[in-house]
Amino acid sequence: MWDKILTDFMTEMHPRMWQMVAQSTYETIYMGLAATAIAVICGVPFGFLAFLSGKGRIVENAILFKVLDAIINIGRSIPFIILLIILMPVTRLLVGTTLGTTAAIVPLSVAATPFVARLTANALMEIPTGLTEAAKSMGATNWQVVSKYYLPESLPMIINAITLTLVTLIGYSAMAGVVGGGGLGNLAISYGEHRGMTYVKWIATIIIVAIVMICQKAGDMIATYTDHR
Repeated sequence: MWDKILTDFMTEMHPRMWQMVAQSTYETIYMGLAATAIAVICGVPFGFLAFLSGKGRIVENAILFKVLDAIINIGRSIPFIILLIILMPVTRLLVGTTLGTTAAIVPLSVAATPFVARLTANALMEIPTGLTEAAKSMGATNWQVVSKYYLPESLPMIINAITLTLVTLIGYSAMAGVVGGGGLGNLAISYGEHRGMTYVKWIATIIIVAIVMICQKAGDMIATYTDHR
């Protein structure tokens, strides 16, 4: 098998194919970063609110907490491939099409937002319980407690959560290729599977693994840098 893959690679990997690999790599990175950014913008505040409205927290609200918790749990429970199909009308409404890289960002962002929210809430739960009382005893307002105490203390864990989200979305972006979402997943399916170019599937897989490893390493370094505990 490997002899055939190597032979096909040497005979068929012309400059045009390299250009397609480069373009697909860019699309995968673009989808991952854009969807992660949107998920962070929406999910981090969502996670903070879910945490702060919990029992014994500074803005305790049982009804709000139950609603937010249910939304997060339901959002995390829907398999991505099903969510991809369910959101096609919404994607078409927002982007004008359900095909292509930009269109794939919509379901990727929706899938990642509750994931980020849950990881953010879990990160905040790791903060020592006495921190709130200490901050309140010094006259801190609720906003100051969140911005001056909770956020700095939980920042390394939130960065780890963002890194995990990005790594997960890189994998999801390959799944989006099933419905023409672009990227390395689409390249692997269109050329590696449908046209029998096995080596294309291996190239796409190797590049995705490399991207994931680079993202994980960068995220770990940033988290370590921001951890002043």
